[in-house]
Amino acid sequence: VKSWADAFGGELYSIMTKYSGSLLLQKKYKDVEPTLKIKEVDGLELVKKFSEQMESMLHRKVEAVEDFLAQPNACCTGNCLTLSCCLSLFHCLHQQFDYYNSLLINEKDENDNYVELGDEFILEPNEHFNNLLVNTTYSDIQLPTNVYNKDPDILNGVYMSEALNPIFVDNFERDPTLTWQYFGSSTGFFRLYPGIKWLPDENGVISFDCRNRGWYIQAATSPKDIVIIVDVSGSMKGLRMTIAKHTIITILDTLGENDFVNIIA
Repeated sequence: VKSWADAFGGELYSIMTKYSGSLLLQKKYKDVEPTLKIKEVDGLELVKKFSEQMESMLHRKVEAVEDFLAQPNACCTGNCLTLSCCLSLFHCLHQQFDYYNSLLINEKDENDNYVELGDEFILEPNEHFNNLLVNTTYSDIQLPTNVYNKDPDILNGVYMSEALNPIFVDNFERDPTLTWQYFGSSTGFFRLYPGIKWLPDENGVISFDCRNRGWYIQAATSPKDIVIIVDVSGSMKGLRMTIAKHTIITILDTLGENDFVNIIA
């Protein structure tokens, strides 16, 4: 039991160290430690100062979100162009439009040429993002394996959301406390800033789909009350029951903390 507990504790410490940024915090503390000193402060004044700083920080966050939300519909705000008209216009004029696909960036074929949608994309370690390799100049696009990366609806949406790139960069420069910024589309593409290299699982599959994430579902739908009825009779043995279980698990994965569900078998 002791060996198991030590192994579990070591693994937990490793994960927490990697994703909490504690080592970076310790390093920053040591850098300023010689200049630190203890002094008496007024508690009420300190709370007031924190309150003002918090208000200012939240105001910057709200501004960032407002700028963010204003951009995807920019090409459709004129008096003459509707959304469908704008999409049709793009589909006719920009069929050769390319973008940075997070799975394919920096990939080359046997002739040492960059593959389609995989042009050169500079990635550098960044302390603000736990030393992950990122590109703070551009965002890139992630797609699950079951979504075709050249589908016209995908290309239209990606093209329209290109206007978010300067917004992402400006938000990050104005508010360095921001970390990841992203835009999830109903068609399945996920625009992420800063851009990263997305790696498939051991089977070569990209299973991440932004439409199944809690933040997307809660924003796109209202709270739900669901009852799932499962047939567990003899006719459901074998593959049929396996498919039924997989379907139920998939449904449950789409539910949020505001949803209510019951299963009757």
